[in-house]
Amino acid sequence: MTKLESLAGQIAARLIERKETIAVAESSTGGLIAAALLAVPGASAYFIGGTVVYTKQSRAALMDISDADMAGLRPSTEPYALLLARRARDKIGATWGLSETGATGPSGNRYGDAAGHTCVAVAGPAEKTATLETGRADRRANMDAFAVRALELLLEALPAKV
Repeated sequence: MTKLESLAGQIAARLIERKETIAVAESSTGGLIAAALLAVPGASAYFIGGTVVYTKQSRAALMDISDADMAGLRPSTEPYALLLARRARDKIGATWGLSETGATGPSGNRYGDAAGHTCVAVAGPAEKTATLETGRADRRANMDAFAVRALELLLEALPAKV
């Protein structure tokens, strides 16, 4: 079992137990986060929807984030990741929103972040953000690492019921 599968299974169990739902907005992971969550049998009980927000155009069209909303923010930061997570949660009507924004490589992004940089966020009954720097330029390895970190952050925010 891969790390993604293991994390997704744990998250699914907790969301189902809590009768809560998730929506995802991801960028450089290209859908891996949603795919991991959807690979768990019974995903329709907790997965509401998700989107890949890869460009300014898709950010405006899919997440309804305007230039005014971006004033003082730049992509690939924790505050921007939190905005994405909140918007995914609110637009789709889920209990939780989960987001990722970064630079997978082999080069950095236009904002000055090196390959291997990502920010992830969770918005719901609890909010959390994190930054990951892998130090690698391997695009595929970074995509996997970013998706794992996003799911780890969600699991941290979803304590098991006692």
